[in-house]
Amino acid sequence: MWRTVLVAALLAFAGCATDPPDVGSDAAGGWEWSPGTGDGGERSTDRRALTTGDGPDDSHPWAAEEVTVAVSDRTNDSRTFRPLVADALDFWAANSTRYAGFPVEFALEPDADHPDIVVEFVDRIDSCANVTEPAGCAPYVGPGWDAGRPVTVEVAGTYSNESTRLVVVHELGHTLGLNHSSEPQSVMAPSRNLTTLPRANATERDLPWNRSNFTVAVDANRTDDPGAAREQVRRALDYYAEGANGTVPANVSFRLVDDRREADVVVEFVDGPPCRTGERGSCGRVRGTDPDGDGALERYDRLRISLGAVDVEAAGWHVGYWLGYGFGFADDADWPAPFRDASHDDRRSEWWAAD
Repeated sequence: MWRTVLVAALLAFAGCATDPPDVGSDAAGGWEWSPGTGDGGERSTDRRALTTGDGPDDSHPWAAEEVTVAVSDRTNDSRTFRPLVADALDFWAANSTRYAGFPVEFALEPDADHPDIVVEFVDRIDSCANVTEPAGCAPYVGPGWDAGRPVTVEVAGTYSNESTRLVVVHELGHTLGLNHSSEPQSVMAPSRNLTTLPRANATERDLPWNRSNFTVAVDANRTDDPGAAREQVRRALDYYAEGANGTVPANVSFRLVDDRREADVVVEFVDGPPCRTGERGSCGRVRGTDPDGDGALERYDRLRISLGAVDVEAAGWHVGYWLGYGFGFADDADWPAPFRDASHDDRRSEWWAAD
């Protein structure tokens, strides 16, 4: 998301949404989680359910009997998962002959004493086949299965209903002898976009990042006085490291790095217009993740601040303003006093020393 500060006596704003980068699949296979399906999504934690095995066979243990399925809820949520499991069972009851090679009949008995399958919803799955934090995990059940019953299917209970239903269908597919190369790929493919339950947006958090110690790269080579420009940036960083008059957590810190690819925050001085709108001034863009797919970022992982045709003595003020944006400030009242209704002279003053 872009916002723009124009070089004028008054602040003016213009904004537009940026498209998310493409989210790809992990070549290693598995069930991969990508944060959301909407705007601002940036690839984040992989969530997979890796299983192994060959293809289906008509001697599958479920082929000649009714399969009793129980549901266990070990989450701290008040959700009702039974309808989602029922939908997943209906899918395979209608499609198992086509894709698994044999018909299957399920009986959903959530509290069954001796089920064949237990779909267990948990707060977190630590690992599955050496994969950290998978969305679901199930064994491959094929001909000659002799590991005993019930077969346990684990599903993380932190996803939206639509994504949870998809994970259950996928994991049940493994219990029918299907692997990640099996059809239908809309269900059994090793990676899909999943959305979580609603989460607090970045602007609603005290700290919208997963860390409080930031790396910063400064590119001031295009200015007439790079040393003075870097000093201005340092003043802004120090101001926030000291709490910014109580507007940011006390443990915030910054460390300068040379390589912008290693930086959480990039400050760049550019020759041309710094933003998509306007010819002079500064702008900022945050990048992050949108795991619940609501179109708003829930966490930031990068802030880029661009300054063009800004007087060096005002550069620190502009950087300070955009650091506030990176800390999730959304309304003018959120910013510390030096960044509210600042005049031309205010921006060129020692604003960092003001009470």
